[in-house]
Amino acid sequence: MTVLAKRAMQVVSFVGLAITIGSAVLLFMGLIGRGSYMWLMFLGTILWFGTAIFWVKRDDLG
Repeated sequence: MTVLAKRAMQVVSFVGLAITIGSAVLLFMGLIGRGSYMWLMFLGTILWFGTAIFWVKRDDLG
């Protein structure tokens, strides 16, 4: 995998992680409903796990 492709995967992964965390915060604050929360969690989870497997290696975990 090229450096550019790895960076792109990392960006998409962290966007997915931010969506996952952000949706929980928005639900807690009462700014979104449960239906929106579920869709955002689904989207964030798919983005994170769908791309992180390509760039997170056992060596990176310590």
